[in-house]
Amino acid sequence: MTIAATPPKVSQVYALLITAALWGAATGLLLPRAAYRLSVEPEEPWRRACASGHAFGPGPRGWLGPAACAACAPAPRPTWTAPAVTALGCAVLARAAGVRPELAVWLLLAPLLVLLATVDIRVHRLPDHLTLPLALVTPVLLGVVALLPGHTGSWPVALLGGLTLGCAYLVLFLINPNGLGFGDVKLAVPLGVALGWYGWEILFLGAFAGFLLGAVYGLGLLVLRRADRKSAIPFGPFMICGATTGLLLGALAA
Repeated sequence: MTIAATPPKVSQVYALLITAALWGAATGLLLPRAAYRLSVEPEEPWRRACASGHAFGPGPRGWLGPAACAACAPAPRPTWTAPAVTALGCAVLARAAGVRPELAVWLLLAPLLVLLATVDIRVHRLPDHLTLPLALVTPVLLGVVALLPGHTGSWPVALLGGLTLGCAYLVLFLINPNGLGFGDVKLAVPLGVALGWYGWEILFLGAFAGFLLGAVYGLGLLVLRRADRKSAIPFGPFMICGATTGLLLGALAA
């Protein structure tokens, strides 16, 4: 006899949403310094000092927090864009995934993806310091989740999804290296793993959504005459938004 799962209480749902939003806001407040340090041209080293010339300290404290250091005067004001985006993203993911164990992975990845999108928007770059660890950590975390009760995804399909999307982006890069950066290829691997967790349909949907969003944005720039056909646009944010769309639909359908 099959026993139907008991739906969570309204209070539990609200508690989950609030917790996820607070996590997103807290981690989002820590992103501006890393975004500032990583937002440099490919041939330039990571920034080691704030705009006023004060050197950042070693270790995690040198990467986490506001872009301006504590020695700057007047005291730096916190920026709310990253916390707001991360909090909203985490809350929406929590609403879609519920109390399933894979939610922990999505909440861990969300701040890093916001950081990647921020850097790509600023300097059209997706640093290896973020994309390569993501490509390694995402399948490992989902492999752990696959051992836990209550998960709703497939780890083997997730691995194949990362390989498939990574190879697809690699082919596109080889065909037109001026239209797609190699950082996009590396980012496609962890996004493909996450999307593949919910199956092939979600993988294709999330990938297509990224291309669609990027195409709409590029077309809008052309219509407004703010760019021409040779202008480069940061594609990483659209890949991330498309993947998030796929994850939301996959989690809701699971």
